[in-house]
Amino acid sequence: MESEEREKWLLAGKIGKEIRELGVSLCVPGAKLLDIAEAIEKRTIERGAKPSFPPNISINQIAAHYTPKYDDKTELKKGDIVKVDVGASVDGYLSDTAASVAVGEEGNKLVSATKEALDAVIEIMKPGISVSEISTVIDDKIRSFGFSPIVNLGGHGIGRYSLHEGEFISNSKNYSGSFLRKEGVVAVEPFATNGGGYVIDSAEVQIYQLVANKNVRSTLGREILKYIAEEYNELPFAKRWIINKFGRLAEIEIRNLVAAGSLHEFNVLKERDNGLVSQFEHSFLFDDGKVIVTTL
Repeated sequence: MESEEREKWLLAGKIGKEIRELGVSLCVPGAKLLDIAEAIEKRTIERGAKPSFPPNISINQIAAHYTPKYDDKTELKKGDIVKVDVGASVDGYLSDTAASVAVGEEGNKLVSATKEALDAVIEIMKPGISVSEISTVIDDKIRSFGFSPIVNLGGHGIGRYSLHEGEFISNSKNYSGSFLRKEGVVAVEPFATNGGGYVIDSAEVQIYQLVANKNVRSTLGREILKYIAEEYNELPFAKRWIINKFGRLAEIEIRNLVAAGSLHEFNVLKERDNGLVSQFEHSFLFDDGKVIVTTL
C-alpha cells in the first residue's frame, strides 16, 4: 500500500474515533438527537474531513440507519440503549466505527456483551483470516452473556468512496469458506439483542445514496441531484442535509428521485421482536502482513 493512501486511512480512523467518543459523551438524559448529530458533523468538518455517512443515533429497538430529521425533537431518557455509529471520509478514504451507551447508567450487560465481542475479535484479527472464525468468536461471546447476535447484520469490506464492498462478516456462526482481504480495510460490528436476533425494515427513511445520475424534469430536482453527486459522490447522505440546503420542497424532490431510480433508500432497521439492541464497531487496516485498528 502506498504511504499516502495508508496515512489517509489512518487519519480517517483517528477522526472516526474522535467523533465516536464525542457522540457517546453527549448521550446524557435530556440530550436532543439532532444536537448530538450536528455536533458530530461539525467536529468532523473542523478536522478537515467529511462524514462517511450521516451519524446513526439509534435508540433501543432501532438497530441502525436512524439519523435525526431536520426538525427532530427526540430527547434521550435515562436507561435508553443508544448506538452511535459514525465515520469520517478523508479524500474518500473511510472509517466506520460505533459504540453503545446505556444513558445515565453504568455496567449494562447488553452493552458489555457487544463490547467484549469486538474486543475478542481484536485479539484474533489478522489479514486473510477466515470469516467463520470471526463469526464464531462474536457468536460465542454474545451468547455467553445470555443474548443473541443479530444474524442479518454484520461487518463488511470498505473501499475508497465505498462503505460496503466485498466481504460480509456475519455475527452468527456459519460455514462460510470466505476469507478477509490481505490488504485494505474491513469493519467488524457485533450487534447483540435480548430479542430474537433478526432486524426488519421499518417504513421510515432518513438516509439515501446516489445510485444513478438520471435526467429529471424538475429544475430543483436537477440541482439537488447535481449537488448530491458533487458533495457526497456515492456515499450515504441525510435527508435533513438536503432540506437544510434547498428548503422543504426538497423532500418532494427526494421522493421523485427515488421513484426515478436515482437514489437508494436506507430504511430504518428495527429488531423484529422489539428487543433492545447494542452495537460496537471498529475499522481494521491490513497492510504488509500486519493489522491496525484505525478507530481504537
